[in-house]
Amino acid sequence: MRCVVVADDNPAMTTALRIFLRRCGWDVVAVHDGQAAIAAICQTRPSVALVDIGLPKLDGLEVARRIRADGPACRLVAMSGFGAASDRDRSHRAGFDLHLVKPIDPTVLRSALESVWSEAAPPTGYPAP
Repeated sequence: MRCVVVADDNPAMTTALRIFLRRCGWDVVAVHDGQAAIAAICQTRPSVALVDIGLPKLDGLEVARRIRADGPACRLVAMSGFGAASDRDRSHRAGFDLHLVKPIDPTVLRSALESVWSEAAPPTGYPAP
């Protein structure tokens, strides 16, 4: 199943990602806060979840920590307006597999998702910045 959960508190971003991802052949579940992100990931068991770091209720870092501790296996992709090495390191330590900087280039996003889909093995490392 090619399912992706998108968690972002910006409705315009969520809508844009939903449209783009559906055109790329993904089933999309969109939510707008950290608690809803955890619930959606646990319920739908997506291949990948795109999670904004700056979510309300629970931030994206806490979402990643909780999913890695008790949730289903899936790829976690951080979305953030910040992309310094320290930002990438924080997201990696929280459990994200990849860190994308907003605004996200659609070509980069599509490539990342296709890579995630084609990889059968669970995540083993963290891509270099």
